[in-house]
This record gives sequence, C-alpha cells and structure tokens, in this order.
Amino acid sequence: MLSNAQVKFITSLQVKKYRELHSRFIAEGSKLVLDFLGSAYHVDTIYAIPEWMRENQTLLATLQPNLQEVTPSELSRITGLATSSPVLAIVKIPDISDNTVNVNKGLTLVLDDIRDPGNLGTIIRIADWFGIRRIICSETTVDLYNPKVVQGTMGSIARVSVKYLPLVSFLSSIPADLPVYGTFLKGENIYKCNLQPDAIVIIGNESYGISDDVALFVTQRIFIPGNHTLDPSSSSAESLNAAVATAIVCSEFRRNLLSPPTGRLTNM
Repeated sequence: MLSNAQVKFITSLQVKKYRELHSRFIAEGSKLVLDFLGSAYHVDTIYAIPEWMRENQTLLATLQPNLQEVTPSELSRITGLATSSPVLAIVKIPDISDNTVNVNKGLTLVLDDIRDPGNLGTIIRIADWFGIRRIICSETTVDLYNPKVVQGTMGSIARVSVKYLPLVSFLSSIPADLPVYGTFLKGENIYKCNLQPDAIVIIGNESYGISDDVALFVTQRIFIPGNHTLDPSSSSAESLNAAVATAIVCSEFRRNLLSPPTGRLTNM
C-alpha cells in the first residue's frame, strides 16, 4: 500500500523545483518504463499493477528493479495523466557535467527557446526517428523532464542526447566551416537547397522564431514554402508548428542523403 508520504513525494515531481531538488522524474506507461529499463538511465522504483508485472515477469526477473505492487486505485492517486496507466516509474536524472558536444558528424538540432512541452517531446521523438542523436537546447527551453515532455517522447528520450547550454557560447565554439541552417519565414526554399549531411539546424521559438543573437550564427536561412508562396493573396496559416517544421526539415535532410548520385544512406 502506498503511504501518504510516497504519494506526496511522487506527485511533487510534477513540479520542476522538486524534480531538481530530488534529481528524479516520473515516467508513465508501459513503453516508456520498458525503454528506460533498457537504457543508461537508472530506474529507482516501479509502481505497477499485478497484471503488468505478470506480463513482464521475464524481463523483471532479469533486471530485478525495485518493484512495488499497487492497485489501479493507488495509481490514480499518483498519476499525472487523465487516465492512469498500469505502471509508473521514478527515474534518476543523470548528472551531466560534461558540456562538450561533438558536432562534426551528422546533424545536430539546436532549439532556441522552445516553450511548449508537447513540442519538445515530439521533436525528440522526431530526432530519434531520423537517427539524430544530439539536441542542444537553450537554457530557456522547457524542462526536459517535464512529465508532458517525457510522455511526448514515447521513449525516445532514452535514446537521444539532450543538453542545455548557453546557445551563443555553444555556437561560438563550433568549427568555422560547419554549416548552420536556421528556419525562417523568409530564406532559401528548403526543397531547392543543397543540404549538407554534417550540419547544425536551429529551430526557433513557437511565437518569435530564432532570437537575434542566435540568428547571427546562421550561415544559411531556409524556409518551408506553403500555399502563400504560390499565391501571396491566399489566406494561409501564419507559420508552422515548431514540431511540424522540425519534422519537415529533418525529412528533407534525410531525402537529400538518399538522393542520387550515390543513393547511400548516411547516418545523421
């Protein structure tokens, strides 16, 4: 049975200051918990109903995590979801003291002030889908361990490296010949660009785009043409959602890697 102290501790992790205080965060749902169990993350405790424990008994017997059996009613007291899942885990936030990033090979996504948890979670999932293993976030980007971010990644958080750095300092330190693409409402049509496989791609804030100080490091401005490109008088959307724009940009980089003359698939 869950104690009141346990309920208070677990639910407190919905708030950033308590996640930072305890260096712990919440993961809910079978896929998320199983992905964390198979990753470099340390899972402190798993709270699960008996059915889930039986379904995964072979893996649990092998890994032997700290398990606590709970009832669906008890899970409903600690869940952050509208409908509680059969399992919830408390996961340790890793201590990342090394801020060095190897940007010389493949794509690196840089997120400038992404504020919506759903967007960040989806962007991490998109990066995982396209084989992008590095994301650098501005210090004002939403917290990686916000429950909505974690949930939105659908487990990709366990496979993509995400670091928070001062972007101006970071971009000042990259090799001078490394292409830096930035997404803007005006620039070169992405479908006509010769996109380089080793590069940095900057995605800006949902409302304001890429900030002025970060834009100074962009070597090529790219944009995704919409209906307004063909018909300027049409009443089209003002801009794309940040996660949607990221998906289109990553897809176009991937298409370039598969295009002639080589037709070779290169890991991003």
